[in-house]
Amino acid sequence: MSAQARKAKAGEAGRRGADVRSDCWASVELADGGGIEVELTSKVEALFGTSLRADIADTMRKAGVPHARVRVEDQGAVPWVLEARLEAALRRAAVTPKADPRPPRTAPPPEGTSRDRLRRSRLYLPGNEPKFMINAGLHAPDAVILDLEDSVHPAEKDAARVLVRNALRCVDFQGAERMVRVNQLPRGLEDLDEVVPEAPDVILVPKVESADDVLQVHARIESIREEKGVSTPVWIMPILESALGIENALAIASATDTVVALTIGVEDYTADLGVPKTPEGTETVWARSRLVNAAKAAGVQAIDSVFGDVADEEGLLAWGVRARAMGFEGMGCIHPRQIRVIHRAFAPSQAEIDRALAVVAAFHDAEAKGLGVVSLGTKMIDRPVVLRAQRLVARARAAGLIPGEGKA
Repeated sequence: MSAQARKAKAGEAGRRGADVRSDCWASVELADGGGIEVELTSKVEALFGTSLRADIADTMRKAGVPHARVRVEDQGAVPWVLEARLEAALRRAAVTPKADPRPPRTAPPPEGTSRDRLRRSRLYLPGNEPKFMINAGLHAPDAVILDLEDSVHPAEKDAARVLVRNALRCVDFQGAERMVRVNQLPRGLEDLDEVVPEAPDVILVPKVESADDVLQVHARIESIREEKGVSTPVWIMPILESALGIENALAIASATDTVVALTIGVEDYTADLGVPKTPEGTETVWARSRLVNAAKAAGVQAIDSVFGDVADEEGLLAWGVRARAMGFEGMGCIHPRQIRVIHRAFAPSQAEIDRALAVVAAFHDAEAKGLGVVSLGTKMIDRPVVLRAQRLVARARAAGLIPGEGKA
């Protein structure tokens, strides 16, 4: 047997070592006989050894593999993680599953999200690190981003896809919008094939530079939705990370009605400009303002980039306050401790809320009296002011700052 043939009959995936948590390493060596031989080491062997072996056997059955040596080093992996690692190892051994390899859905069924829902905070979760996914919802971000791009080593992209797919099926993110950042096109189209059947709420597309990039993603998503019977909407959020992307912001935002927001990646954008990124962000003010204007012109949300210094909460707060003043409605975050600060930064003041409530009340009073003019005290209120007040009240109510319904 050639070396290439021998290599094709074996595969491994996952992480191993004492510092690994909530993950495992799995190796599969195909054989010509002897059934399924399992070598398992686990720190929870006494409690869950029987269950782990049953999961391994079931995964091999789905794969249609009758004979193999399976080795698993477990560091507290939950079943959907173990199954993802085994499936990735099997794929690397050139095995095509004979039955649906996906674990049973244990997460709440997808309900879909609205175009204008609250998106103040989006917590990035590395797509190949299950330990960050399992309890992410406890931190109460408006959204979680299961990341297949920058946080995943190129050699692990295939394994991360399977892990993210299983997470969408099995993790309860407790009301957070479920986003997936795919890879730059064309690799990102392969990511869509894996994750769109699980009905994520939003697909983040990195390094978008033209409306055509968005249209490619939209076409692939809609094709998969139709084929797999996905009934909930799958929205698109392009990430602009270059000078060309910023120049084409309006066309990108207007490419399809499934675009719900534009966001910017300042690290790549400043690299494209050839300038250093500063904590104050003065070098990106023009680009961020242009993005906000394009987003508003297209009727979608403008979402700011991340703030990279996790320890600098004062700097984060100041950045967020400035971003809100520019017209942004939220930003990304790379650590759970940033969520609370971001929510504070994007919250309207009590004075703003009181003023907006008064404007809305005056509008309803004028409507009830059949008046065509809205007045508050001695001042006439223009329609744009009323619309702005209504939007602020709706967002404040969604954020729980005034009585009413919670998140949209």
